[in-house]
Amino acid sequence: MPSYRAPVEDTLFLLNDVLGFHNHANLAGFAEASPDVVEAVLGEGAKLAETVFAPVNRAGDLEGCTRHPDGSVTTPKGFRQAYDAYAQGGWMGLSVPEELGGQGLPHTLNTAMQEFVSGANLALGMYPGLTQGAVAALLVHGSEEQKRTYIPNMVAGGWTGTMNLTEPHCGTDLGLLKTKAVPNADGSYSLTGTKIFISAGEHDLSENIVHLVIARIEGAPAGTKGISLFVVPKFLVNPDGSVGERNGVSCGSLEHKMGIHGNSTCVMNYDGAKGWLVGEANRGLNAMFVMMNEARLAVGVQGLGQSEVAYQNAVAYAKDRLQGRALTGAKAPDKAADPIIVHPDVRRTLMGIRAFNEGARALVLWTALQSDIVHRSEDAKQRQAADDQLGLMTPVVKGVLTDRGFANAVEAQQMFGGHGYVEEWGMSQFVRDARIAMIYEGANGIQAMDLIGRKLPRDGGRAMMTFLGEVQTFIKDHNETEALKPFCTPLQAALNDLQGATMWFMQNAMAKPDNAGAGATDYMHLLGLVAIGYMWARIAKAASAKSGDARMEAKLVTGRFYMERMLPETSLRFARIKAGSDTTMALSAEAF
Repeated sequence: MPSYRAPVEDTLFLLNDVLGFHNHANLAGFAEASPDVVEAVLGEGAKLAETVFAPVNRAGDLEGCTRHPDGSVTTPKGFRQAYDAYAQGGWMGLSVPEELGGQGLPHTLNTAMQEFVSGANLALGMYPGLTQGAVAALLVHGSEEQKRTYIPNMVAGGWTGTMNLTEPHCGTDLGLLKTKAVPNADGSYSLTGTKIFISAGEHDLSENIVHLVIARIEGAPAGTKGISLFVVPKFLVNPDGSVGERNGVSCGSLEHKMGIHGNSTCVMNYDGAKGWLVGEANRGLNAMFVMMNEARLAVGVQGLGQSEVAYQNAVAYAKDRLQGRALTGAKAPDKAADPIIVHPDVRRTLMGIRAFNEGARALVLWTALQSDIVHRSEDAKQRQAADDQLGLMTPVVKGVLTDRGFANAVEAQQMFGGHGYVEEWGMSQFVRDARIAMIYEGANGIQAMDLIGRKLPRDGGRAMMTFLGEVQTFIKDHNETEALKPFCTPLQAALNDLQGATMWFMQNAMAKPDNAGAGATDYMHLLGLVAIGYMWARIAKAASAKSGDARMEAKLVTGRFYMERMLPETSLRFARIKAGSDTTMALSAEAF
């Protein structure tokens, strides 16, 4: 039976010693997040993840969701109780403004909690996760009436939320959508169409489900310019705020899918369903992007969560499984064989996953902190700088962390040998669950193209230049410090590769766009390697200041492993980018 332990100590170290979380007391909600409060919040969140969410993860995978003839859906046994514990604990509104029923604490803490929940039970964690994304969109673009009507109920957990974008013929290219919205006399709209792959579209966890749906108002322009966003509740809301009659939206079927079986992924049918416009007509993507960007960062956290839980179980197995003898002589002479953790190749695998997890966790929390600054700072210059970094890193967090999260789940499964391939050990679930994170909220190739095509050139490349400058300044300030030389020297080499790749795109992608397309994924991973390397350099600075602490010594060793054996991958990525697109695009479609 797989187990999970939330990485509370590491998260606290990153917040307190590496990222300077408590230096932001001037931001709204941060003064209330004292060190004692943060430790208590993360401790209680860990307890919920470990003792309530994790125990129903494997059973939920085996049972899955069930659609009934009337279109209703029941979730696996134990999910309702676990969800209720999450909602009643106030976790849904951890970072939502107090005036709307939340606690107003920093989003960074909510991000940490998202990792705990994703590691413990990804399928279950998606129900509140999607609700929080819908709340974020309504907070920014909803009318005051919509905020009052929906957000307090969603924060309380009595209502949940979804995001309805994809249609059978229309995935990433949302300009092709066919769902139609016809104006009604009372100011509402009647929506007709079909959406697919809708996570948490129908279930028995909440009294009402608030769907955010993109559709085209009758007569609106074609393409993305004619898309609007609507709030469409499963049950209409009475004037007094109570739940009223059933709306014209239903689950037509459940998708039969590879993983996340405990989450109800639905085909949703809208048959004249009543909805209300969110924000401006024909500007629905602007509103939906709030939820999409929130979701992209959350999906990156899912990749980290699955990597972490897979690592923990692989380590436990490697310490217990006896197989062969160490190359340097028996380490457990009283036993028939040594535990496999003595073998260098096993260590290589486990150290690679561990080094990624700890560095990626720092990157996730650093990015979440930028989001808090964007939404809570009163300093316009500070907000702009944080928004630049948030925009630059969003596709990296989503794309790199889910690519590596899946790969790490496979590597962890490998530690079990044949036992990893059979269902009883639970490792195959981590692999299956992690796979979807590379696909939804924009497949990772799309994230790479977004980085190259939009984020990199935005504002004359200001965000990238700022990031390059920040890393270079750190190296300059610390490369003479003996303890940090093993981090600064390889980080400089990787930074040179990133600068070179950025310059190569500037010189070769404008005239030949296929060069950008062919190198986009390598560039995204190159930037991710450097960003995590920078996090490791900052971690090393904090850890080296705590001499004599065995935990910090282990962290420094892990960081050096990343710098020596993982960060040099930047040169491979740079070489691929410089190869251009000629061979990639040379064959005709018929030749494949």
